[in-house]
Amino acid sequence: MKTALITGASRGLGAALALALAPTHHIIAVGRTTGALEELDDRIKAAGGQSTLAPMDITTAAAMQQLCRSIYDRWGSLDLWVHTAIHAAPLAPAAHISQKDFDKSVAINIAATSLLISYVTPLLGEKGRAVFFDDPQGGTPFFGSYGTTKGAQIALARSWQAETGKTGPDVRILMPNPMPTATRARFYPGEDRTTLTDIHTEAARLLPEILS
Repeated sequence: MKTALITGASRGLGAALALALAPTHHIIAVGRTTGALEELDDRIKAAGGQSTLAPMDITTAAAMQQLCRSIYDRWGSLDLWVHTAIHAAPLAPAAHISQKDFDKSVAINIAATSLLISYVTPLLGEKGRAVFFDDPQGGTPFFGSYGTTKGAQIALARSWQAETGKTGPDVRILMPNPMPTATRARFYPGEDRTTLTDIHTEAARLLPEILS
């Protein structure tokens, strides 16, 4: 069975994609919330799939190194990496951004992504695939922390994509539809969530783009 590493798998789109990929992949689910990962594991097993839970913080370099070493020792390689982990800092005017929130955004959205690319690349090799999800908010009022760091994450992914176009791994950057996730709820607390796309419906829509 193929393997899929999903960073940010404990909830939202990451969890939905884990379930969508479980029929064809052994899911390696990374997230900080153990309880949510255990619930995901139960759902995967109930559907006949298999998963390995990795309750870890992606900003802890030693933990990510150990995870990738464990993947190599068990499977020798990795077929797919789906990166959905993100920090959604509270909205704030640019002149009043909390330094703590900004530092956390940089650590999770940029620095951890950069480290993961370096750790996961040898596992993916020439034939593996990495998938990122764009959410362009650069220049949007009050989105300074999120827009800046999410934009930097995607810029990094696009550079990696350009560098590996002829050699692999295959790097893809997809654009999800708006979904009623906890991240979006922080940004749009009064929004009518019934107009948004269900996370499992969106995962099903994205699946062909991830696997084709």
